[in-house]
Amino acid sequence: MPNSSLDVVTASRILGLVAMASLLLVCNASAQQAQSPNASFFVTSKSIGNGGNLGGLAGADNHCQELAQAGGLGSKTWRAYLSTQEADGKPAVNARDRIGKGPWQNVKGVVIAKDVNELQTANHINKENALSEKGEPINGYGDQPNRHDILTGSQPDGTAFPPGEDRTCRNWTSSTDGSAMLGHSDINGPTTNPTRGSWIAAHPSRGCSQQGLISTGGDGLLYCFAGN
Repeated sequence: MPNSSLDVVTASRILGLVAMASLLLVCNASAQQAQSPNASFFVTSKSIGNGGNLGGLAGADNHCQELAQAGGLGSKTWRAYLSTQEADGKPAVNARDRIGKGPWQNVKGVVIAKDVNELQTANHINKENALSEKGEPINGYGDQPNRHDILTGSQPDGTAFPPGEDRTCRNWTSSTDGSAMLGHSDINGPTTNPTRGSWIAAHPSRGCSQQGLISTGGDGLLYCFAGN
């Protein structure tokens, strides 16, 4: 005769596993639903991994697009908030001119800014709101590791630096020469830095290598905006 006690235990275990699997599916679905379908701003959860060599603006934009796609936000056209400097007969490009007119909101639906002027002067970018495409916060000042340095190559008003001193890692094609202007996604930093509260232009990097960016307090991350 079959062992009825054993059958009951086995059935109970199976039901428990099914219940657990169902719970995981529900949790995952809830996490997906938490992403706002109108999201138009995020900080990249990971870098390209080659320091300041992003493959130029096109490579940076593609990185934003790929992460947006992976996060279920790829139906829009995404661009990195980066400037380039005048060089080799090519004009400068201003980060503020690349991202559309706004408004922009993060993946949780929080409005970051209604237009470009508000984005530059009175936005809601901070550690709580500058979320990745996954809806996760970016490690900031005081966290281990600190990843709050975001590549921008821009002046405080979102425009390009004049030609001369490199602030864009050779217009995002070098992981050796130059340096990059960085913004703080958590608008925080050591009190000895008077520009620590700038999300665009907090300080330059220690070179353009991946290790140089990490040692400065970042990871080669980008701000991504959906243009319109």
